[in-house]
Amino acid sequence: MLRVENLDVFYGDAQALDAVSLEVGEGAIVAIVGANGAGKTSLIRAIAGMLKPARGRILFGATDIAGWPSHRVCNLGIGQVAEGRQIFPTLSVAENLAMGALLPRARARREANRERVVALFPVLAERSRQAAGTLSGGEQQMLAIGRALMGAPELIMFDEPSLGLAPAVAHQLLATIRELNRDGLTCLLVEQNVALSLKLASRAYVLENGRITLAGTGSELLADDRVRSAYLGL
Repeated sequence: MLRVENLDVFYGDAQALDAVSLEVGEGAIVAIVGANGAGKTSLIRAIAGMLKPARGRILFGATDIAGWPSHRVCNLGIGQVAEGRQIFPTLSVAENLAMGALLPRARARREANRERVVALFPVLAERSRQAAGTLSGGEQQMLAIGRALMGAPELIMFDEPSLGLAPAVAHQLLATIRELNRDGLTCLLVEQNVALSLKLASRAYVLENGRITLAGTGSELLADDRVRSAYLGL
């Protein structure tokens, strides 16, 4: 579904991504593992259209979307749950969800998508009139995921979905990602809980200093001594 080929991204003279290549198969969960500053968020932002690559291709199906503006990327079917959630804090829960349905591709399915979201996260229906900024961290992350689902994506990129959350809430949200995947949603997952993300992933990549250094199935990387030493403390 998604193929990145030899992607270079710079911030001024500083190179964030260096010849990065990876594939996300339809219906898969693909994990990106790496330390802080490795380039994981830069990769997500380049795919989403928030950063313009210096070189390389980003193929969604047969379409090269490298350099497209983010609204066109979203309307093609790529959603994003950004690091830090990035909800609209002064808008209500219902208004935040409505913002996600503004994409042309999503308008006709707005009610069906909303029903799907509140079935996944009933608390969002209970808090529909509440200002989003007054929700707990876990509820805000549910809202961020729900808003992405309102855009009717075929693929969602999750950037650190469990960051700052209590372990029980984090496990619940990652279980929801697995459930969405079982329902047919393709997922690209950047997650600080390396062990859990590799258990979820059918394929995974290790990103170090802007380069892909390891690739394999999630179980292969989970058993790799280099990964276990660097990221699992084993």
